[in-house]
Amino acid sequence: MPFSSKESLRRYVFRGFFKVSDLYKSNCTDVPQRQGVYAVLRENPTEPEFLPVSPAGWFKGQDPTVPMDILHEKWVPDAKVLYIGKSVDLRKRVRMYIRFGYGAPIAKWGGRYIWQLADSRDLLICWKEDSDSAAEETRLIRRFEQQYRKLPFANLRR
Repeated sequence: MPFSSKESLRRYVFRGFFKVSDLYKSNCTDVPQRQGVYAVLRENPTEPEFLPVSPAGWFKGQDPTVPMDILHEKWVPDAKVLYIGKSVDLRKRVRMYIRFGYGAPIAKWGGRYIWQLADSRDLLICWKEDSDSAAEETRLIRRFEQQYRKLPFANLRR
């Protein structure tokens, strides 16, 4: 299954694998402006450290911070993939996602648990172009659930 390592995702035709901090600096110019799915990975083998307050952007006065007990409950110990998302324009979506994580007030709350990881800037983002991104996202999340018996850490729904 493609969720346990960067190599397994590469075999599943995922590309990119850029650090969040590098994508932020480059304004995501390496991300294709194509339809597809993207994933957020954590290669750090240590236990996660969660921040008590999210650095992500507040939108319309809403605090993106999640209680620590929820973060611990949602954590999937052996999975490297933390979030799976889709988009009709990967560059635009990944750019918005990262800007949100850096504090911009953006209405995209999907995957917000990522930003409470102390090492969120070191996470990797990869993508797979797919003309039916919604179906591929659903397939990937279902396969993840079959393997780990729960959703990816930062996915809140199927």
